[in-house]
Amino acid sequence: VMQPWWILKKGWQLYRKYKFDLMTVHEYPPFYNGIGARLLWQRIKVPYVLEIHHIPGHPKAADFKEWLYKIATRFFIKYDAAKARAVRVVNQKQAPEFLIKAGVPKEKIVCAPSFYIGLETFKPIGMEKRYDLVFVARLEKNKGIHLLLEAIRIVKLQSPNVKVLIIGSGPLKDEIQKYIREHKLENNVFLSGWLETLGDVARAYNSARVFISPSFNEGGPRVVFEAMACGLPVITTRVGVTPDIIEDGVSGLFTDWDPRQMADKILYLLNEQKLQKRFSQIG
Repeated sequence: VMQPWWILKKGWQLYRKYKFDLMTVHEYPPFYNGIGARLLWQRIKVPYVLEIHHIPGHPKAADFKEWLYKIATRFFIKYDAAKARAVRVVNQKQAPEFLIKAGVPKEKIVCAPSFYIGLETFKPIGMEKRYDLVFVARLEKNKGIHLLLEAIRIVKLQSPNVKVLIIGSGPLKDEIQKYIREHKLENNVFLSGWLETLGDVARAYNSARVFISPSFNEGGPRVVFEAMACGLPVITTRVGVTPDIIEDGVSGLFTDWDPRQMADKILYLLNEQKLQKRFSQIG
């Protein structure tokens, strides 16, 4: 609660020392950063830009907290952006459409993507395919990891030897390991934790046939495009940047937040070698 006042105090100290000409503000609920920037702007009148990389709960909420944050953003963001010189977003459709409906002037919104993909690292390297699917994310609810596990249970009924590599860690790690044990997926789902280097991540992508991203909401997700750069065909939900870049059935497959539909898309793509190759080349 005291963060806006700390921003005001610290920002004033920095301004007296450096006389900066612009402030950028990474904003998200509960909006302490934006409130602090507005207080500082009132004092020094230096223009500031809000950066909204991710709208929690949009397009879909993973839990009640995300739903509440989405509603809070819808009602507060117009006030929050009123004194900002511009509002930066990282995708062309989802965030701008939400912000405009919430009252942010269209002319204030600027899309500046944040892919930052090192193509010298993320590229096809011709490795043996040890896994059918690879997933990369922090293990949290909004990443859709439970949807993926439920989908794998369905896939296993038709493809008992399906293998999935999960890269990442987070608060749901123990819960996920318990789920894997209880549903006898120990020979199907493998958790690597965080990998040490970007090169290790690139090699992990290359060790799989298909990349999957079942997120509920994202600004990116950048991992989808890292995987595409490595030549992987992708299955993803319609979040963040993905609808800007991927055309369903042409350069990747979209899935809803439904484990059965997700399982159908997985089985379909794993069985369509020509489609995998086409998606890989386009990516």
